[in-house]
Amino acid sequence: MDADLDPLWQDLDWAIGQMLIMGWDGTEVTPQIRELITDHHLGSILLTAKNLKSAHQTAKLVQELQTIAHNAGHPYPLLIALDQENGGVNSLFDEEHICQFPSSMGQAAAGSPDLSYQLAKATATEVTACGVNLILGPVLDVLTNARYQPLGVRATSDDPQEVSQYGIAAMKGYKDAGVATCGKHFPSYGNLDFLGSSLDIPIITQTLEELALSALVPFRNAIATGKLDAMFVGGCGITNPSMKVAHACLSEQVVDELLREELGFTGVAISECLEMEALRTEMGVRTGTIMAVQAGCDLVLLCRAYDVQLEAISGLKLGLENEVLTKERVYTSLGRVLKMKRGCTDWARALNPPGVSLLKQIHPSHLALSMKAYDDSITVMRDNEKLLPLNESMHQEEELLLLTPLVKPLPASAMTKTILEGSTKMRSENPIHDKWIHRERSAIMSGEGVFRELGRSLARARHGKLLHTSYTANGVRPVHESLIQRASTIILLTADANRNLYQAGFTKHVAMMCSLLKASGHKKNLIVVAVSSPYDFAMDKSIGTYICTFDFTETAMSALVRALCGAFTPHGTLPGTLRKAPRKAVQSSAGGKSKTRTQHWLVEPYDVERDTKGLQDLLFAMVRGSAPNHQYFYAFGPQSFSLPDTLEHEMEEQHFVVRNSSTGALYGFCSTYHLPSTWTGVIGAIFVDPSKRNLSIGYSLHRRAVRNLLQKHPDIKTFQLGCCLPGIFPGIPLDHSDTLSMSSAITPGSTTSSTTPSAAAASSSLKSWFSTTCGWDLSPSSSSSSSSSTGVRTRTRKIYNLLLPSLQTWSSPPDLPTTLQLAGISFDLIPGGGGGGRTPTPTQILTAEQESVLSFVSSNSTPEILALYRLALFQSPPPPPFSSDSSLSSSYSPSSDSPTNLTTYNNNNTWIIRAKIQSQPSHQGQEARSGGGATGGGEQVIGTIIISSDLGGGGRDYPSLPPTSASAAASSSGNGGMAEFTTTGGIIAPVVSSSMAGQQQQQQQQQQQQQQQQQQQQQQQQANANLLVLQGLVMLGLRQIKREKMACCVLSWVSNGNGNGNGGGGGGSGGGSLSGDGGQQQQNNSVETLLGMGFEVQQVWEEVVNGVEQFASLA
Repeated sequence: MDADLDPLWQDLDWAIGQMLIMGWDGTEVTPQIRELITDHHLGSILLTAKNLKSAHQTAKLVQELQTIAHNAGHPYPLLIALDQENGGVNSLFDEEHICQFPSSMGQAAAGSPDLSYQLAKATATEVTACGVNLILGPVLDVLTNARYQPLGVRATSDDPQEVSQYGIAAMKGYKDAGVATCGKHFPSYGNLDFLGSSLDIPIITQTLEELALSALVPFRNAIATGKLDAMFVGGCGITNPSMKVAHACLSEQVVDELLREELGFTGVAISECLEMEALRTEMGVRTGTIMAVQAGCDLVLLCRAYDVQLEAISGLKLGLENEVLTKERVYTSLGRVLKMKRGCTDWARALNPPGVSLLKQIHPSHLALSMKAYDDSITVMRDNEKLLPLNESMHQEEELLLLTPLVKPLPASAMTKTILEGSTKMRSENPIHDKWIHRERSAIMSGEGVFRELGRSLARARHGKLLHTSYTANGVRPVHESLIQRASTIILLTADANRNLYQAGFTKHVAMMCSLLKASGHKKNLIVVAVSSPYDFAMDKSIGTYICTFDFTETAMSALVRALCGAFTPHGTLPGTLRKAPRKAVQSSAGGKSKTRTQHWLVEPYDVERDTKGLQDLLFAMVRGSAPNHQYFYAFGPQSFSLPDTLEHEMEEQHFVVRNSSTGALYGFCSTYHLPSTWTGVIGAIFVDPSKRNLSIGYSLHRRAVRNLLQKHPDIKTFQLGCCLPGIFPGIPLDHSDTLSMSSAITPGSTTSSTTPSAAAASSSLKSWFSTTCGWDLSPSSSSSSSSSTGVRTRTRKIYNLLLPSLQTWSSPPDLPTTLQLAGISFDLIPGGGGGGRTPTPTQILTAEQESVLSFVSSNSTPEILALYRLALFQSPPPPPFSSDSSLSSSYSPSSDSPTNLTTYNNNNTWIIRAKIQSQPSHQGQEARSGGGATGGGEQVIGTIIISSDLGGGGRDYPSLPPTSASAAASSSGNGGMAEFTTTGGIIAPVVSSSMAGQQQQQQQQQQQQQQQQQQQQQQQQANANLLVLQGLVMLGLRQIKREKMACCVLSWVSNGNGNGNGGGGGGSGGGSLSGDGGQQQQNNSVETLLGMGFEVQQVWEEVVNGVEQFASLA
């Protein structure tokens, strides 16, 4: 930590408090804002018009806030920030003590940067007297698209050099008065596109080169002076060929790279208010707060909602706990904030603001300055018919008509103050009139009274009769026509007519009426006054007399009256170019390639109570966005990712989410598991809401998952991508065409043949994402890539789900039973579970048959598959009583359609089929190398499968069934159009031994191991033997399921390698094909063999295993 920092800051809660700037609603200190200062160490306050009634009240309020902070032990006073741009944007209004000055564009119209300096210094002096030490100004935006931008007169002009000149003058005035300055709104609010929805945010579409030539010029020039203390970073989006940003203040590209690195800004970066609806809806305040700090913001703004403010504080703390944020990052921001505080405040000034006593002294001079500034700003752009002043163009007895639009009074104005105070007073004195007061207040707030005083002042100034009415979007009404007929001169006011098009239409209509009446000999003079944006009719020469005031404050309207009546001759000039600057034909950087930046989202542990509904909604969103061959997703629920309690000693689980803390919505989910027996960490599932992809959510989930596994289990040797239990994602989902080159072997109805190019592209993109973004080595197992230091070699393998669509018309291959008998392979059936029921206990006694199955699977597969077999054996209704000498198994003849002794157990819906051969007498420990599973009586287990007539019954324990035409047709109604797959059976996790050909083959292999050709022949024999066993297991499984009257059958987890679960960190899941060299070819042979039995490929995944060194950087 910086040696200059007080030891107090070692408490990160104090440091976090200094990184937040907050506000509240109300004119008094509330318990909530007090708690934020005392308990959460809030270091900065934003005051708005809702907090301030007068200069005296403001000084007292600020003094109380500073006293609270001082008593709470704050080393530095609070930053007290205020929007006091002048014009229509002032938070503090007090007719007696605070002066009104023109807007930024109005000051530029006066044509004097020195005047702008004086106005800024006067403004800062007044607010400093009330205890304010940070002004959110100057506005440095360039109105590139001036006519249609809501920023309007708050900006200086559309000329970047002019904006720079007046912005720097104002900044110097602020600094000389002793307040800190904050340029805004970086990178620009001057040329925004609006998408229409209330949740959409405005976006910048200019390229960085275009921004550099215009919008960024004032920011660059202001930074170069060294007097800019802070920069307000906007919340707009940026979309151009070189940058894709959702919110500028949350983007490292904007804050750290563009603002700090390219423009050289070293001060405090302040974020846009994170309570804005678009941000809360998209990502939540907690995540947004962390992103703002990650992007480079030093102060995060949260305007008024107490619950949201607490959410932001908890987000920063959680970000530090999860190491999404570092202490160094926090202390960097802390150093910048404290430096700014030292430059603009100290406890002596903070606790004793000068207040009204100073304001009374300076008010007369400031009032004179205000009048001069407004008089200088009034601009007459055209007066073709010499209608000004009025006393020279009309007689006193002639009637003058004033037409005004409906506008809301400015927040800090005499009108608003009068309305609110009058309403309060009359309500307290006359409750019976509450209903009338409500009507009157509503009418005035909608614009009825804003220009009433203008009409009165104008009538008094010219000592003549004046007619005044308003106009609306209803257009020219009979009352307007009647008044126009009576008046000789019409003054029509517009306020941002380019954005309020009804004003433009009304003005054109009135202008046409006046022209027609003139042609018929009537005197009809028309004067159009733009009281906000000067661009309303600046280029429309059909409006002969056109005046601009740049705001409609009481002071501006008084200056307008003086100009109309000839008290002075207006000399103001329109700033800038008055037309949209042409876009430069500049190519984007880096050859037009988009530059991406990884954002770190806040990742939290999955909370069942809190996140279950959010996860269910996320799964539904995944269904809607999934490829057709992955629509099985809908069958899963939040519980599908949880392990049964019975597996707590074999597998551990922890899951993570990225969530919107404001709405509770989940944007991403990641499940992780730990297999202690093989020192393996598993990423079981990772998915992101389709509408939130390409925002680094998946990267953040993956990063947190890997780091958590490494930190909780430092003995991990391997990482596995994909998990067969729970079997939602056995690996990376692949497009079928990526995995098979056997078009001639695929049956006509196979889903593989219908793969679309877009699906293939998506599959390739997903693999690329895991490889390039997450760091997985996806090199094929057969590659020559080197092993890791732990001896674990990168391994990938394909895992298939196959479907037999019409089981009742299926028949066994005619020669297969005979071939199995000639090979000496026999089978038996062991009853098992059916999804729910009895739970095994640690002391449960296993039968010899059950022990042989578990021993065999343990030696030839992974812990997930072993756990699945345990569930299949034990999580079932208890079997009927049997004598001690009876067997739970039933012999199964390949030539028979049913087991010979199954009638006692046919109430179960899950079974295990074992394949066995007669074993040779063991010599020299070779039985120990036979792969486990000796049954006694000279028999050796060489293969197993699980078969089930109700895969859906197990819920989370078994893989849910994918949609099939047969089952969908069987239940096409009900359940919201989703089929209930009660007529589908399944064959799960075939496991085949790599030593099934017997000891004789092993001895031959040892004798001939130096002869490569003979070894290859032996491997081919072994592969053929494996395929034969696999065919036999599947055939008998299909017979059993067909016997249960199932319509179709799913064959799950057919893989290209058995993978010994006891070696090297975990191997693979149940192997329906072979391990060893040439595995890919053997895998294809296995799948081809099963396709030849009538199966079709339904889904394909790629499971990946990497050594722990692959992720050493995340340890």
